[in-house]
Formats: sequence, structure tokens, C-alpha cells
Amino acid sequence: MWTIKQPSEIIFGENSSINFLYPKKCLIITSKGTKSRGWLEHLKIKNNHIFDCVEPNPSLETALKIISEFQNFDFTHVIGLGGGGSLDVAKFVAMKLKRKKILIPTTFGSGSEVTRISVLKVDGKKKSFHDDELIANTAIVDPFFIKNSPMEIIKNSAIDACAQCTEAYDSKNSNPYTKFFCKTAFDVLEDGIINEDYKKLPYGSLLTGLGFGNSSTTLGHALSYVFSNEGTSHGHALAFTTTLSHKFNDSKFYLRFKKLVKYLKFEPIYLEQDLDDAAEIILADRKHLDFNPKAVTKNDIKKILKKINELNC
Repeated sequence: MWTIKQPSEIIFGENSSINFLYPKKCLIITSKGTKSRGWLEHLKIKNNHIFDCVEPNPSLETALKIISEFQNFDFTHVIGLGGGGSLDVAKFVAMKLKRKKILIPTTFGSGSEVTRISVLKVDGKKKSFHDDELIANTAIVDPFFIKNSPMEIIKNSAIDACAQCTEAYDSKNSNPYTKFFCKTAFDVLEDGIINEDYKKLPYGSLLTGLGFGNSSTTLGHALSYVFSNEGTSHGHALAFTTTLSHKFNDSKFYLRFKKLVKYLKFEPIYLEQDLDDAAEIILADRKHLDFNPKAVTKNDIKKILKKINELNC
């Protein structure tokens, strides 16, 4: 028996974000670039409060600051608008303040709009929070936001989504529902990347979120966080950590995933941290490693990290 959890309402398609009737009293949580990009005017949301200082790879402190600042304000909904970081903060804040959640991604890789996961930095290190109360009431996925996105954001988001759906397909926690969504997601994403049809990426990312959000990512994600903690963007790290993880796991996606990494021309990454110390941190990440299709030892982790540093993918 399996249980599937997802938002009660998922709206997707061109202009879906401007055709939605927004509540009158909202708190919008987003990043600094939102106003300059004209997204608020585009959505025509009125009578709202706004916090637009969510940083890349946001911290728990940012979420707690918003809670402290706005807990006595009059609003019924929290709207998360932006990349995965903004959505993760919005989900956490709404859960703590017991408000309804409307999530609108503007980058398409995290799948955060449809998952029960919020990733925030705690003491400078990424930590994932898992709770049913983090699930959005409404997720709105509109390809409008991919227009004029820098290629660096597109490729990092796309490979993030590819890593999530392929890791989750192989996960020991997968089931027929998640495997269907993950395989379909990768097919859509691969086609969108190879043919540079980037309007397909929002749909592929949505399918990815529905898949991995009901199973789990695995070794690739566990490995990626030590690189992210040194400043490497999440997608960029996954380009290499998931490639090597797929090789370790004998994944059927290994060659296809590796081809996409090469096609997107990711620059090499290097871990400055002592590999033994990094392996200890990674080995403690049981939320990912317990669902990896093969058992992973500390020595396995050190070998993979060494290969990444030597560009032996």
C-alpha cells in the first residue's frame, strides 16, 4: 500500500498565473529581483504585504525573521513567488503561522511548489524539513516566467529537476505512481533540453515534484550539499554528484543524464573540504541514503568525492 500527497489544487499552463483570482489579503514572500522584473504588476495582486529579501540558499533565520515581523498582520494567505528558495521560505512561514499557501515558481527545477519539503540553511548548512503542513493549497505553474531567464538559471534548474526525477525513480521508496511521473518527467525534460524547447521545462519540473515529492531523492542529493555549502549552486553540484551516483547505482539513467550534463557544458567543481570530514557529514544524511538503491559506505563516498575532484565522471 502506498500513500500519495500533493496540493489539492494544481494549475498549470501559459498565463495561468494572471488568470488566477488571488485572495484580497496576502503576504508575498519573494526575492529582491521581483519588483525590477515587474512580476507583481504582471500578476495584479492587490492589498498585499510583501517581504522581498529572500536570499539564495535561504536560512532558517530568514524564515523566523518573517514570522516575527508579520505574525500580527492581517492576511489569510502566503504567496511564495520565485525560485525554490523563496518557495521553501514561504512554505515554512505559512506552516508556522497557519496560513494557506499559494506557490508560484519562477524557475523550474526544485519542484517545491508540490512537495512537503522545505530546505533551509541551519548554522550555515542545508537542512531539509519534511511535513505534510508544508504542502501548498494551490500550486500555479506558468511558463511565462521562463521567458528572458538567463541560461545559467535555466540549465541549473533543468539539471536539478533531472537529478530529482532520476534519483527518485531509483529510490527504494518509489512506487508505481512515482516511477510513472519520474520517467515521464525525465523524458519531457530531456526533450526540452536537447531541442532547446525550454517551455517544456516547467511541465517537466512539475511532474518531477509530484514524483520525487512522494518518494525520495538519494545519493546524488546527499553528496551535493557539501558542495553547496562551499558556494556551488545546487543544480551545478548535482550535475556531477548525480552523474557519479547513477554510475555507482548502475542506474539506467546514467548515460542519458551524463549526456545532458555534457550538453549543458557545466564547469568542473571541486570540494575544498577534507574528504574524510565531508564523507562523515554525507553519511549522516539518512533521509537520502536510506532510500538509495545500493548500500553506501563511508569509503564509497570518499571514492566518489575523489572522482568528482579529479573530474572522473
